[in-house]
Amino acid sequence: MVTAADYMDAALFHAERGRGRTSPNPTVGAVVVSPEGTVVGHGCTEKAGFRHAEVVALDMAGERARGGTLYCTLEPCSHVGRTGPCVVRIVEAGIARVVASVGDPNPLVNGQGFAFLREHGVGIEIGPGAARATAINQPFFTLVKAQRPFVILKAATSQDGYVAEGPGRRTQLTSEVANRHAQRVRAEVDAIGVGVGTIIVDDPFLTARGVYRESPLVRVIFDRTLRTPPGARVLSTPGAGPVMIVTGPAGAARTEARRRLEERGADIEIVEDGTLRSALELLGKRQVGSLLLEGGPTLHQTAWKEDLVDYVRLYVTPHVLGSNGLRLLNGQPFHSAALIDRRVSPLGPDVLIEGYVHGPH
Repeated sequence: MVTAADYMDAALFHAERGRGRTSPNPTVGAVVVSPEGTVVGHGCTEKAGFRHAEVVALDMAGERARGGTLYCTLEPCSHVGRTGPCVVRIVEAGIARVVASVGDPNPLVNGQGFAFLREHGVGIEIGPGAARATAINQPFFTLVKAQRPFVILKAATSQDGYVAEGPGRRTQLTSEVANRHAQRVRAEVDAIGVGVGTIIVDDPFLTARGVYRESPLVRVIFDRTLRTPPGARVLSTPGAGPVMIVTGPAGAARTEARRRLEERGADIEIVEDGTLRSALELLGKRQVGSLLLEGGPTLHQTAWKEDLVDYVRLYVTPHVLGSNGLRLLNGQPFHSAALIDRRVSPLGPDVLIEGYVHGPH
């Protein structure tokens, strides 16, 4: 027998389908169930400016939605943005009841969607699937509540806890299996960030390779003194997405260096107090909801000390580098066992350890 929990599981499944496609909007799934208990419509939110999940599901259901129940993973919107309010479509479709996982913290919604539906005779139930729905939408919730991106610290380490053989030495640790996984992660985030030291030592392209992205990937270089070389390979790939160099007052004073980088297409942003928190708030104003922080260890250490890391994704390899190497977080205390909802997965010869720093909320 199909239960209400099964219908919400289906809505959550459709929400998962939207990962990496909807930013800065939330990732939402919806299912329309007829009065007879038949699923007559389903969908996930499309990219920004297009249909929300509820509308996709209602369009599929048509007249069969009348008198039925809409299961959705987030409170339906009640305001006019790039699209019209979903609550109006829900009422017009004749939906009798809405079951939603969580409320929408966006001040433009934040309970107003539920209030509108109740005022128009639609029954409301809130809570089923809340934990999964919250986890799926951590980037959106973080952007709304903290005005900065959801930060994922990503690093590859040797078995003895080092990220490189030594200062200034490019060190390849992960296997091809782990590398493919890392590229899939790049396909789901809004932005990827590295420190200028990584640009100088590794000269990465910072692109999502071998995977499909719905939108361009924002590449962010944290460079307080504007040391980024104009010939850096990341600046040779404008088609992959914009390159933003975040610098401080010392970098802003280097006018010739700034001019050369801007000629290569870099977008130079100045953070007056030079802090990483302010840099992340700047990204938040640009509607960057998720940031994959790939290194190096000094940038990771700063993010960790400033309590700006929300999630850790650690690829542990079987290599042993020895005591002359560079340690994860520059030796800052870190214990993966303390991660919340911790998961351990084999990736070829490597092991992926991941989890929340503070938990999904």
